[in-house]
Amino acid sequence: MTTPTPTPYTPPAIWQWNPGNGGKFASINRPTAGATHDTALPRGRHPLQLYSLATPNGVKVPVMLEELLALGFSGAEYDAWLVPINNGAQFGSGFVAVNPNSKIPALLDCSDAAQPVRVFESGAILLYLAEKFGAFVPTGGAARAECLSWLFWQMGSAPFLGGGFGHFYAYAPEKLQYPIDRYAMEVKRQMDVLDQQLAVREYMAGGDYSVADMAIWPWYGQLALGKLYDAGEFLQVHEYTHVVRWAQQIAQRPAVQRGRKVNCVMGDPADQLHERHEASDFDTQTQDKLAPKP
Repeated sequence: MTTPTPTPYTPPAIWQWNPGNGGKFASINRPTAGATHDTALPRGRHPLQLYSLATPNGVKVPVMLEELLALGFSGAEYDAWLVPINNGAQFGSGFVAVNPNSKIPALLDCSDAAQPVRVFESGAILLYLAEKFGAFVPTGGAARAECLSWLFWQMGSAPFLGGGFGHFYAYAPEKLQYPIDRYAMEVKRQMDVLDQQLAVREYMAGGDYSVADMAIWPWYGQLALGKLYDAGEFLQVHEYTHVVRWAQQIAQRPAVQRGRKVNCVMGDPADQLHERHEASDFDTQTQDKLAPKP
């Protein structure tokens, strides 16, 4: 049976937005910024207020906070509030005031209640917290440059994995060979970049676990473990043995295991902690414990 050739698309002189054209996330995508409705953000009692969802970007910050708490930094205590992006919550006025780009995660540091500090973009939040607490980022020299280089490598590379490959492979309204091939090639190149680095070092920036690992693992570590876009076989991720080793190693860290549960709304109910306000919430507030008994 012959596969029909897709009808070529000729761009018009002026692009016009079609609200129904956009695949899985068409209902929340739009070509304008700013708030669509008035909604105040909740505030808890801890110094740090996190507004997020457990996407690959959203996982990074609770992992960082749990790692800081594990080191004894009590000032890293936080409230984590769920932002259901499929409902457009990121376009509420309160969220937009913290992140004008309307993307999770967003952080409000209320350590100085009179002058709260907003921080948005996951890489910026990781670096802000690392410098605030003096942990998980080298203080200077070549080691710091290497760590920051890999942190920003992730920020620049992941859109090819998520918005490129992930969109066309998993979420687009129809599967098209050209964009899937284009982005699959780039993702495999990126995985090879990581694999070659991790062949000669334990962690991304060298011998120490850092914000670079926390940024890269939720995307490329999950891909290497076959947990992203159901694309493990398609991309033959098992071939990147050094990335797989690194990904498995990080997945065993207790703080990572806790952080992955925060603001999670999918998967095993035991791994879903919709909001986090106390350390004890991991033991008492996951969805398996809150669900009504049959």
